[in-house]
Amino acid sequence: MLCECIFFGYSTCVALSYLREVLLDIGIMGTIHAGEPFLENEDDDDDDDDDNEETDGSSNMMVDIPESQPNLDPADATSSKPTPKPAAKTEDGWEVVGPRHNRDETEQDGTKILCYICPPNLRLYLLTYPYNMNIHIFFLILTSQIIYNLPITSSQLTDLRPSSGNQGQWHLLHSSVGISAMHMQLLRTNKVIMFDRTDYGPSNISLPRGQCRRDPNDTVLKVDCTAHSILYDLGSNTFRPLTVHTDTWCSSGSILPDGTLVQTGGYNDGDRVVRTFSPCNNDNCDWLELPNYLIQRRWYATNQILPDGRVIIVGGRRQFNYEFYPRSSQNQGGPHTIWLEFLRQTTDQDENNLYPFLHLLPDGNLFIFANAKSIIFDYSQNAVVRELPDIPGGDPRNYPSTGSSVLLPLDENTPSNGNMEVEIMVCGGTPRNSHVLALHGEFISALGTCGRLNVYDPNPRWVVEFMPVPRVMADMLLLPTGDVIIINGAALGAAGWENGRDPVTTPVIYRPSEVLNRRFSVMTGSSRARLYHSAAVLVPDGRILVGGSNPHIYYNFTGVEYPTDLSLEAFSPPYLSDEYDPVRPRIAAIEDVFGYRQLISVEILVPEFLSVRVLSARLVAPSFTTHSFAMNQRMVVLKLIGVTHVAAGTYRVSLVGPSTAEIAPPGYYLLFVVHSDIPSSAAWVRVQ
Repeated sequence: MLCECIFFGYSTCVALSYLREVLLDIGIMGTIHAGEPFLENEDDDDDDDDDNEETDGSSNMMVDIPESQPNLDPADATSSKPTPKPAAKTEDGWEVVGPRHNRDETEQDGTKILCYICPPNLRLYLLTYPYNMNIHIFFLILTSQIIYNLPITSSQLTDLRPSSGNQGQWHLLHSSVGISAMHMQLLRTNKVIMFDRTDYGPSNISLPRGQCRRDPNDTVLKVDCTAHSILYDLGSNTFRPLTVHTDTWCSSGSILPDGTLVQTGGYNDGDRVVRTFSPCNNDNCDWLELPNYLIQRRWYATNQILPDGRVIIVGGRRQFNYEFYPRSSQNQGGPHTIWLEFLRQTTDQDENNLYPFLHLLPDGNLFIFANAKSIIFDYSQNAVVRELPDIPGGDPRNYPSTGSSVLLPLDENTPSNGNMEVEIMVCGGTPRNSHVLALHGEFISALGTCGRLNVYDPNPRWVVEFMPVPRVMADMLLLPTGDVIIINGAALGAAGWENGRDPVTTPVIYRPSEVLNRRFSVMTGSSRARLYHSAAVLVPDGRILVGGSNPHIYYNFTGVEYPTDLSLEAFSPPYLSDEYDPVRPRIAAIEDVFGYRQLISVEILVPEFLSVRVLSARLVAPSFTTHSFAMNQRMVVLKLIGVTHVAAGTYRVSLVGPSTAEIAPPGYYLLFVVHSDIPSSAAWVRVQ
């Protein structure tokens, strides 16, 4: 048998559909299904037992994943999604619909079957006479009420990207949570831990049960009965105080594979301390401190979780080296730090290399960006693998010229003969010397540029793009859709106490797949300034949690242009609008623990399913966010094998776990299912 994807007019399909029913009734037609990757109907029971015997195995054919997702809206002139090529022709003159490289050839009982991926909402049926004749009848039927119990509408052929008239919404959750959220980390219990520094005086929330912190090294209060850390419950919108004993100012953190938060360093008596927080389902968990665990003081350092579950801690003020948690013994010489010349090379009179940007690459090396330079670094051999070009303009992007950076989503649906595309994006910052000028009361414009770099390109170069508004101290977070939100920050000055002016309250969404110069969309603005020492994280329902802002040495609420802000608010991107609920997937069942390359299944509910081609499943690592950098943040688009239609509005999605620990280090992730750019709420899963 030979099976090709042939497209006929609608009226022809209706006629052939009727013919198919007749042929089924008289028992001379077998059925074969193919999809893109494939869309099966588990409830399909059109064929009688004899027919099933004749086509046994054929209906379970697997097909390759498309290399790209064609744009389903021909009217969308701004999309950068590839335009489908004209249909190819077979040697017999038949027209082939779908990418020709996605073909699957199998041998079953001596019969050669060749199948191509078909466009969305199309179902392939094969009619063939059971005689030894070279007569083959092929036709393609649009998915209809008969087959799926789903109506065909014009909207089903459209990518429902949120419209330009929808710019999202802000919601004030609390006018005060008692502290200014300098650091934020989402935990697997759907709670967010937040903390500030400890040596600025009292906060606005008391420690529980009349407790007090006694610290003879504190620079302001030796006895402090207020909390400087809280645990916020997303479900109940409540919070409780936590106890930190030593100073956590400008520190770093990562989540271990078991879900424990490891926070490293700080200032004063906290600069060599490691603190851990193990999530619990009651109110009994709190910070634990390991004094003097770090070999060097870590203040303004950056952490990155590694494929083996360790954490690398890089840099910090006057620290041109790195170390590991747990401690690493090399050459049997005992724990020690390892010199990193790149950090010394990138420091200047303003430093401008604090909180360096770290991203774990799929080959296991690190991308490190500091000041205006970047390298690919093999931390296991302490060797620079490759020096990358300076970002155009040569202006600094790290603290105190604070820009931000993301690793764009890693897509496991890359063809087997191709390499995964790895792109880094760096946005914002300040012109050189802005920090010195701000210290003297002169506040110049921040940078309005972003640089985007394909790390594995044989001849890498930064592609420069322009944000709608210049920004310093902005946060960049990956959204479930694979887009990037740029939020918080200022348009003038630099990072540091009293150094920023002109708050930028309007978030911007950057869509990497759109055409150049049409990738940015301005969202609804907040009424609150989020400047130095603010933070933001993505939470499971797709909102962005935003808090903090204290550009002063102490908490200061009056007599200043930008008072200390203790509030907590959330931004809901346009995809959370109720108008998209008909196509919004909801995760009904999931395998919440799986291994690398393991086949996994997710059951979803979608009132109006459009197409496999606009469906994806994405892992998002929750970030430790502080000082405009979301440490450990990454997104992995899982390989999609197929979708089975289980019942009305219910579908089973077949996926493959991440390929390697370099692509997705072991640990807890948010898993989002995205349908036509509308995400589900996430489910927590563990990769191990």
